[in-house]
Amino acid sequence: MSPPIEFRLRRRVFLTGTAVAAVSTGLRAGAGAAQSATPAMPGADTSTVTLMVNGEAREITVDNRTTLLDALRETLQLTGTKKGCDHGQCGACTCTVNGTRVNSCLSLAVMHDGDEVETIEGIGTPDRMDPMQAAFVEHDGFQCGYCTPGQIQSGRAVIDEIRAGIPSHVTGDLTAEIAITDAEIRERMSGNICRCGAYANILAAITQVAEDQA
Repeated sequence: MSPPIEFRLRRRVFLTGTAVAAVSTGLRAGAGAAQSATPAMPGADTSTVTLMVNGEAREITVDNRTTLLDALRETLQLTGTKKGCDHGQCGACTCTVNGTRVNSCLSLAVMHDGDEVETIEGIGTPDRMDPMQAAFVEHDGFQCGYCTPGQIQSGRAVIDEIRAGIPSHVTGDLTAEIAITDAEIRERMSGNICRCGAYANILAAITQVAEDQA
């Protein structure tokens, strides 16, 4: 049989243990209070931006995650710019920002505060069409028409890019003036997909506009 354990609580030991417990409890409580008082992460969920759309200043408040495409279509009700793949692969959402064509589905609206945006609604009307719009009609450069706004926006930009001397993958001589050839147009329009297959008519329309403007 084991001998009984002799336990003798001294006053000094008792007080020391009590003080340690009190301090520990206080630290935990303090940490919890500090944690609960931690301010929310900085940064707003929405932003107000001003876009110059088709020559008109438009101030909009959007979720910071809103794409330029959705801002145009859902907020400004400019539905001429189409949403196709929503992954920057079909070109249906092409519009121009500060004169350069972009896939608006890959760009956030908050990135364009003060920028000039041009959509298909801003380049012509049924009664007064842009030369590229008229050429698409003349050459039947559309079938279902869903990709047509992006095709027209890109077609206009292609001619400007060639005349600005911007080379493409098929440009042979980088030191010479770039000619507007079928190969150059096809290469530069490769980001715009036509599911109906009206490529030949689209090429004819762009070529005609380039020749008329030469």
